[in-house]
Amino acid sequence: MESYLLDWANLLLRWLHVITAIAWVGSSFYFVFLDSSLTPPVDENLRRDGVTGELWAVHGGGFYHPVKYNVSPPKLPDHLHWFYWESYTTWLSGFALLTVSYLWNAGIYLVSPSNPLMSPAMAIVAALAFLVVFWLLYDAICRVFGQRDNGDAIVGALVLVLVCIAAWLACRIFPGQAAFLLMGAMLATSMSANVFFWIIPGQRKVVAALKAGQPVDPIHGKRGKQRSVHNTYLTLPVLFAMLSNHYGWLYNHGQNWLVLILMMFAGAAIRQFFVMRHGFKLGRNAHPWPYATVGVVVLLAVLAWLKPAPQAAIAAQAPAAGYAQVHAIMEKHCMVCHSANTVAQKNVKFDTPEDVKSHAQQVYQQVVQLRKMPFGNPGALSSEEVDTFKRWYEGGAPVTP
Repeated sequence: MESYLLDWANLLLRWLHVITAIAWVGSSFYFVFLDSSLTPPVDENLRRDGVTGELWAVHGGGFYHPVKYNVSPPKLPDHLHWFYWESYTTWLSGFALLTVSYLWNAGIYLVSPSNPLMSPAMAIVAALAFLVVFWLLYDAICRVFGQRDNGDAIVGALVLVLVCIAAWLACRIFPGQAAFLLMGAMLATSMSANVFFWIIPGQRKVVAALKAGQPVDPIHGKRGKQRSVHNTYLTLPVLFAMLSNHYGWLYNHGQNWLVLILMMFAGAAIRQFFVMRHGFKLGRNAHPWPYATVGVVVLLAVLAWLKPAPQAAIAAQAPAAGYAQVHAIMEKHCMVCHSANTVAQKNVKFDTPEDVKSHAQQVYQQVVQLRKMPFGNPGALSSEEVDTFKRWYEGGAPVTP
């Protein structure tokens, strides 16, 4: 019953998480586009009221005319829409999903049986520490260097170094799948913390000053925009980290930390292209094609690097493996989830030779080709054990002595 309820919680939380993430990313991308596409107002009345940019757009059969007041409008409207529930709900649902999927079963998903560096309780503390410590260090970097000359470049370089260190540590401490997911959760936590600790509080101070008839300090807008820009560059790296758990050949690579860094870097470079292309259309900057080129080249380089060795390059063909060898590995790693004595995941059972034979192709695909099993901790299978499954299947998947 516990497994059944956890499956439902996982499904519903994942559904909620994806919906709210789409809303958050969508609004973030829209406002980055809007801010990059604004032009000086033509109407003298708008300029006199303090409007610094405007945009005309058509969508859904209607025309829209958003304008931006760089510091504050002359009069605060009665109804002001705030953009924060998307961020908060995405983080809360994501953290709940992390708890249900990984922290609840830390002994399976956060600790590698082949190389247990810590107990399950210690692994939970370490995972949570990644979320908190990274935010504190990132926030300190922004506080110290963000408002200096060339502050954005300095902050970007230091955060890149920080992400590289975090990726290396995560992939050394946790199994690959958990490490990639935690890196995504770590960056997403900082994104939501930017909204919670800086963007929304700054906006509240501006609104409070307007209501009190006091002058508005422009620093709140500058800081809010800085953190918002950081968030947009982190979006594609976070999405990659979250999606990577479906592809075992990524997070099981011997240099998985470097794979993660390169893919995140490619995502940020491609995002830079989309951000700057709006300015290019208005003649504000050169065409940003070099950023897209760099991102695509990095992706192609990783693709070439991770390609499997051709069969001709493999040394002498090893003899086929027998059923007894495969079944011994299954009893050690697979039967805990795929047996009549448990809630057989996806109704896949390996209790009898006939059961194993009927799922031979799935076993080969999930264990050998995709490197996804055991779920959440495929690193528990050694290279020799994976090779045993490979030789067994390619030798005809025999189930008789």
